[in-house]
Amino acid sequence: MNSGYTSPMPAVVSIEIPFPKLRSGKVREVYDLGDSLLMVATDRISAFDVVLPNGIPDKGRILNQLSAFWFESLAAVVPNHCIATNDDEIRERLGTAYDHESLSGRSMLVHKCQPFPIECVARAYLAGSLYKEYIAAGGGERDVTLHGIPLPAGIQRCGRLPEPIFTPATKANEGHDENIDEQRAAQIVGDDCLQELKKYTLDLFARASRICETVGILLADTKLEFGSQDGRILLIDEAFTPDSSRYWPADKYRPGAEQESLDKQFVRNYLETLDWDKTAPGPVLPDSVVQETRSRYIEIFRRITGREPRLQAA
Repeated sequence: MNSGYTSPMPAVVSIEIPFPKLRSGKVREVYDLGDSLLMVATDRISAFDVVLPNGIPDKGRILNQLSAFWFESLAAVVPNHCIATNDDEIRERLGTAYDHESLSGRSMLVHKCQPFPIECVARAYLAGSLYKEYIAAGGGERDVTLHGIPLPAGIQRCGRLPEPIFTPATKANEGHDENIDEQRAAQIVGDDCLQELKKYTLDLFARASRICETVGILLADTKLEFGSQDGRILLIDEAFTPDSSRYWPADKYRPGAEQESLDKQFVRNYLETLDWDKTAPGPVLPDSVVQETRSRYIEIFRRITGREPRLQAA
């Protein structure tokens, strides 16, 4: 796959500005501006909960701009934390601390809120960690129940589920996130809150899936995060990016095998071929994998939004 783009600039894996850093995630740096937060998407990439040594040039800009598209497109389903992504507005807010080269196109001004300590996952196809659990439980031969969800026997790898399902997960500070059932999730956030989060997750997934289907893309699954601000629930962090979602070209979909993907699965598949125990430090990605990953991220942005991503500081 060739995106038609070249990237003369190296990946941006570290960003520092003179504001208090609230946290440093696998990809994003979050700064406290007092009345709001600044989220900056770097070009770092993680797999199996390990941040890899080298990043993917322009990845942060693609994630930031694609999240902005989805926040705007899905705002009627649930409000989100985005205040502004316009560089001029962010420059005005930061003043002399604004660094054009490092922040342009990859920054988002957001509301402060209290994140819920679970991840909300929607799945329309049996892939990833849930497929592994399904096979381990004997799903190839008999009906099984995983995390309180009954699943029929014989679903193929990457096969379509009878209907989209909600599978919450814990947020692990160290190690891997853990798939949990709704009962456990309700113990963490409360039953009423969980039911709201479930409804929002499945409604957002359904709306995004319909948008993707119109451009020949299957949205296999996604991970969403929510927070609370003054008693209302907001969609936060990122939305339907190739870091947090599985995107498959519909015309190439073949159940029973790993799918051609326009997301981070391409990196995971490469890493699975290595003799690596999936603990830090991770291996350096070869340039061919870096460039192909970048091309796939550009392609999914282009197909979903119908426009080109802004990849250079303009």
